[in-house]
Amino acid sequence: MTQHSETQHSENAISDAFFSLHHGLPRQGPGSDSTTRALLALAGELPARPRVLDLGCGPGRSALLLAAEAGAEVTAADLHEPFLAELRAEAHARGLADSVRTVRADMGELPYADGSFDLIWAESSVYSIGFDTALDAWRRLLAPGGTLVVTECEWTTDTPSGEARAFWDAHYPLRAPEDNTRAALAAGYAVLGTVSQPESDWDEYYGPLGARADAADPGAPGMAEALAATRAELAMRREHAAEYGYRGYALRPAGDGWRTRPEAASGADRAAVHAVNAAAFPTVAEADLVDALREDPEAWLDGFSYVAETAAGEIAAHALITRCHVDGAPALCLAPVAVLPAHQGTGAGSAVVRAVLHAARARGEQLVLVLGHPDYYPRFGFTPASAYGIRPSFEVPDEAMQALALTGPSGADGSGPLPRGTITYPAAFGV
Repeated sequence: MTQHSETQHSENAISDAFFSLHHGLPRQGPGSDSTTRALLALAGELPARPRVLDLGCGPGRSALLLAAEAGAEVTAADLHEPFLAELRAEAHARGLADSVRTVRADMGELPYADGSFDLIWAESSVYSIGFDTALDAWRRLLAPGGTLVVTECEWTTDTPSGEARAFWDAHYPLRAPEDNTRAALAAGYAVLGTVSQPESDWDEYYGPLGARADAADPGAPGMAEALAATRAELAMRREHAAEYGYRGYALRPAGDGWRTRPEAASGADRAAVHAVNAAAFPTVAEADLVDALREDPEAWLDGFSYVAETAAGEIAAHALITRCHVDGAPALCLAPVAVLPAHQGTGAGSAVVRAVLHAARARGEQLVLVLGHPDYYPRFGFTPASAYGIRPSFEVPDEAMQALALTGPSGADGSGPLPRGTITYPAAFGV
């Protein structure tokens, strides 16, 4: 046997040992059903039977949830056939065999036509080809209005230790959240939302994996090396958990056919915004409200009045966020949102709302509130504010008063808990 073939044989044995450690485990990376559901909520409104591509699906915990709870038609892709076999067996056991199709495929060389999927999903797997490469390669597969959901490991401190940096530099160099956000924007995506995964997501993966490692036979071919690498990974997490973590990103190709931008300080933009609001509502009250908020320095936030333009430059939609408070703590209020009647139903409203929410998220704001239609705003991730312990000072249907946590549930990204209590609106609202 040549030296090359001996090396190849050894690498194959280690790879086989590594996979044997993982067979039968519920997850192949940090995650949980609750995080999958949170990411699914950020993805917004989906077709009645969305076409989903789950990449690096492993044994398919996410694929099964998407099929069962989103009514999705899931194509689950992975290179390791035994994982796919586990998924097929579980899908059959749950009565989901008709909703989950498994494919042995390389996520970097996918055999699908452009626009084939409404949702592309990759939990704990994008590292296989890299975040930037994935964003570029997978975009063509999204149907119009489609969404990409990925989770990425990243630094959660500005000053990672030398030990943690050396470990990750050797395996998969990590970046800060703002760097990944900039990469997504540069790749032509709008960031619909992010979710920081809690420590319990790591426990769901590392708990079973650690138990399997303890029970493994170190004398099996390649197993000593696989166990050493696994235990080094477990030790790194145990000693440096505060320095890195996974964050989920819900991304959509920007624009949806609309160009969005902040309102300019020009008189022409102000007049156009007034006209859009006056035309969109039965009276000019909302148009006058925007003008009054613009004159209130405690309410108005530069860069949070957004417009959507047609290709010809006509302002067709407007969305405004201003400062409000919840028991004295700063929050944001989304109102009004207006679309010219001729452009209603075209996606202009959704485009401008997503743009202004992204602006708020990028600036580090925590919380946005909206009093609006309960069938419309959940597509952006809004849920009843009462679930956060937030309420208005006046009577409204519970499902109409909605909240969106921009920084993750209950400040899960380390920004601190969300405020609770009664909303105080700017004076111009008259409430």
